[in-house]
Amino acid sequence: MKITATIITFNEERNIERCIRSVEGVADEIIVLDSWSTDRTAEICKSLGVRFELRKWEGYSESKNYVNSLVSSDYILSLDADEALDEELKIAALTLKNEQSHQVYAVNRLTNYCGKWIKHSGWYPDVKVRLFPKEGSYWDGAIVHEELIFPSELKVIRLNGHLEHYSYYSFTDHRARADKYSQLTAQKMHTAGKKASILKPYLSASGRFVSMYLFKVGFLDGKMGFKIAQISAQSNVFKYKELRRLNRENK
Repeated sequence: MKITATIITFNEERNIERCIRSVEGVADEIIVLDSWSTDRTAEICKSLGVRFELRKWEGYSESKNYVNSLVSSDYILSLDADEALDEELKIAALTLKNEQSHQVYAVNRLTNYCGKWIKHSGWYPDVKVRLFPKEGSYWDGAIVHEELIFPSELKVIRLNGHLEHYSYYSFTDHRARADKYSQLTAQKMHTAGKKASILKPYLSASGRFVSMYLFKVGFLDGKMGFKIAQISAQSNVFKYKELRRLNRENK
């Protein structure tokens, strides 16, 4: 089995070298698709000898499908720039390269939040399908929350090890990105004709906090578990307020 690692980037100088080095020896080819970063992302990628492509940002699904079209291998390992294979996952992937079993492979994603590995809060195990055949596979989903579609006859097999996810370096970073996704989700909901009552932002936020912090035992993650639940709840308020704003403006 030959594997191409694909990585989508924009201003990822903090993460990209770790990501690339984690797939060296596993990937037969590494392709980075960048949407015109203004930091040192391009410089770092070129110094590491990967294939570096530039393209205007057109959304997650469009970007991932485009970079997949550039792949020369039979299998694609799709990564985000803030992710990296740990040693056990690298060994599992290397073992696959010597086998003839052709299925779809999922990984256990483990998130590092402001320096702490999160084992609860609904964030672990965060199972993601990331290794799949190029033939018959594509990303679907407008605006946000893209979904991988793959041949239905293939089984999903979970690999040993972890995909380490270096998600947020500060609470401010978390809130900014959570609000970004909430805004995109609100746009998607509005396009689909969804509505929200005046109480929906607050009821949804309360439910989100209780679910993450209590039912999903986020309190076992200490202070970080509280902040994850708090910021997630705040962004739920923002999401439904944004949906209500869009609904009012387009009456």
